[in-house]
Amino acid sequence: MYKDKLIKACVGIAGSGGLGSNAAIALARIGIGQLIIADFDVVSESNLNRQYFFLDQIGQKKVFALKDNIGRVNPYVNVEAYDLKLNPESVIRIFKNCDIIIEAFDLAEMKQMIIETVLTEFPEKYIIAASGLGGWGRNNTIKTEKYDNLFICGDMISEVSDICPPLAPRVGVVANMQANQAFEIIMNLF
Repeated sequence: MYKDKLIKACVGIAGSGGLGSNAAIALARIGIGQLIIADFDVVSESNLNRQYFFLDQIGQKKVFALKDNIGRVNPYVNVEAYDLKLNPESVIRIFKNCDIIIEAFDLAEMKQMIIETVLTEFPEKYIIAASGLGGWGRNNTIKTEKYDNLFICGDMISEVSDICPPLAPRVGVVANMQANQAFEIIMNLF
């Protein structure tokens, strides 16, 4: 049964913004056993157009607000929340017991850092990244590409900018694709 497999699984999420908060909630809703989340940012009003936070959480640390929201959705999920900016050493320390790591960063250099760290230090683990989620529409361009233990969800071209902002529909689609990919991997792992 899939619920037994989910309860055994541990997914790490690097970043608690648009991608990370929505992927975490999707995994909580289907009954993931453990989530390890890490981020250093605080909830701002501008985040509410795409992130799983609420007006009364503005000013709170994202990881702690997200942990609270996960608990409201599914109190049986074991959540470890780390308020810090990740670097290679902390990635290794925090995510060492995860089966899968979801990359949910905004900055390209942070995306590269975690992908390289995970693939080098944890070659047996899976990492699910995102690329190309800015703007709106073009649903048929969003896909998942696989390179060994690396999965990339998005359209691979739509960079976030002032004229192509991150908005709830596309960010949510990609975040849910990341969660769905994690679910598929879990079903084959256990």
